[in-house]
Amino acid sequence: MRVWAFIAMIFAGAAMAEPVQMIERFDAGANERWRYIGDNVMGGVSSGTAQVTPEGMHLSGSVSTDNNGGFIQVRRDFPDGLAADASALVLKVRGNGERYTVFLRTRQALLPWHNYKATFVAGAAWSEVRLELSAFERSSRVLRQKLDPSDVKSIGLAAYGADYEADVWIGEVRVE
Repeated sequence: MRVWAFIAMIFAGAAMAEPVQMIERFDAGANERWRYIGDNVMGGVSSGTAQVTPEGMHLSGSVSTDNNGGFIQVRRDFPDGLAADASALVLKVRGNGERYTVFLRTRQALLPWHNYKATFVAGAAWSEVRLELSAFERSSRVLRQKLDPSDVKSIGLAAYGADYEADVWIGEVRVE
């Protein structure tokens, strides 16, 4: 009888675990879901590429703050938002030890630079990075103080804000 009670406890615990919403595993269709954007759209001189391979999305290039620039990024739209009960964005990443930025744009964003952002360092080995949504910083007082996941309309993964060589792999993106 104790064995059955133990098994019931395991299943009850699994049922209470946080729901996971897979956003991206970077399969063959990812090229249509993600788009590359460089700062040259506003006069910057950064250059880069984004490629989907069996390992994931590879974002690489030269980031330059010359001419008021300073970013290369990949972005994906989410017309229906994220799960309302989401508490974190989890990325599987590896890279060259540099700092990278995640930008979340919401329906309240009036201007292109209105967003919520958080940073992470991508080390040489694959690892999971957990970014609590409550820790994302808003760029403007126009945005709500607290990020509402159901209002997220896009996610941007970027090399941003300094002069450096970007080389980051994103193998998976999910919300928990």
